[in-house]
Amino acid sequence: MEHPPNRITDWPEAERPRERMLNHGADALSEAELLAILLRTGSGKRTAVDLARHLLTTCGGLRGLDQIAIQDLQAIHGIGAAKACQLKAALEVAKRFSQQKWLEMERIHCAEEVYHYLKLRLRDLSREVFRVLYLTTRHDIIADKILFEGSLTESVVSTREIVMAGLQHAAAAIILVHNHPSGDPHPSPEDKKVTDKIINACRHFDIRVLDHIIISRDSYFSFADQGLIMTDGG
Repeated sequence: MEHPPNRITDWPEAERPRERMLNHGADALSEAELLAILLRTGSGKRTAVDLARHLLTTCGGLRGLDQIAIQDLQAIHGIGAAKACQLKAALEVAKRFSQQKWLEMERIHCAEEVYHYLKLRLRDLSREVFRVLYLTTRHDIIADKILFEGSLTESVVSTREIVMAGLQHAAAAIILVHNHPSGDPHPSPEDKKVTDKIINACRHFDIRVLDHIIISRDSYFSFADQGLIMTDGG
């Protein structure tokens, strides 16, 4: 019995991922076919498409592929350092493209825009990350700083560092953002304490805290939208 071909180059031209992309565009390809183009070659008896399907199954889809550490990715049979770097680089490009799209806004208008700006960075992390967006009076983003990583407590949040960075960038306002790896975006009592502490510190330097947004896997919580922060900074 004749064995099926193990190389994509042996496939009919109309079925090859690269040729399909050239003829029909990237949106005509499956996730496995797109990954196969990045991988370029398969491993052993697996074609690049077979290897891509194996990756998606092993990692639990593209989000799982994004979450897996590069060292663990290299440990998957058929994925060496070069392929792991190619995949991680492509995922990072996607994140930066998404952020650039939202940065091109004239200004921040609402919590949903902040969520879209940062969700790819924060939603699937296994640890908490606390960021501050520094804004102009028109609410354009001047700077986006990671202040610390770890559970949010009053003892680890440096209001002094937040204020100093605000003064350094001549920021008129800030938006606080952190993630909840648990998947529940609702604030804890500690989240509320930290927010109040930062608001009180910033008030002395005429820096308005516009919002504190908590991002989870597929949703977010806005202190401002829920009336926990007054829009006048009070």
